[in-house]
Amino acid sequence: MLEIKKSEFRENVEAFAIAVITILFIMIFVVQSFLVKGSSMEPTLWDGERLLVNKFIYRFRPPQTGDIIVLKYPKNPTVKYIKRVIAGPNQTVYIRDGKVYVDGQELKEPYIKEAMITDYDFVTVPERTVFAMGDNRNYSKDSRDPDVGFVPYDNLVGKAIFVFWPIPKMKILLNPKYPKVEHNFQYD
Repeated sequence: MLEIKKSEFRENVEAFAIAVITILFIMIFVVQSFLVKGSSMEPTLWDGERLLVNKFIYRFRPPQTGDIIVLKYPKNPTVKYIKRVIAGPNQTVYIRDGKVYVDGQELKEPYIKEAMITDYDFVTVPERTVFAMGDNRNYSKDSRDPDVGFVPYDNLVGKAIFVFWPIPKMKILLNPKYPKVEHNFQYD
């Protein structure tokens, strides 16, 4: 009888250890929780919402136009921002009369809060970077700001995939369909 208790105890300890190691692996390499702070992604994401971020996806494919990404702020990598990818390497971006143009074509953006009040000069996105903006364009510190600028792939934490809190606002974060803008970003 004593041997059975020892083996049961050992099995429970091993099962617990495996569970802890699996959870740590998932949290470190695959998925991370992220708290939305501020209004820069309204109306898509609201202050206080909690998301799951896929940290693994960009090991297999580069970011795509429309991805909602978590990124490390270049001036302080411990600070994280959440933005939407607008354009990738070798694509051109400019803003005129409240409309975003990628490779000369207007980007249809039904998710933005309101039209932008400022223009942005023509730029070409460098290799292994993305141009990202918040959905609340007039109140977002993003790639238009020199402190953020083009976001290097190395600063990407991952892609936001799911809002899980608060429960009534649970939703999957899908990319919008862009009929005219191609996003053939390539890894080097």
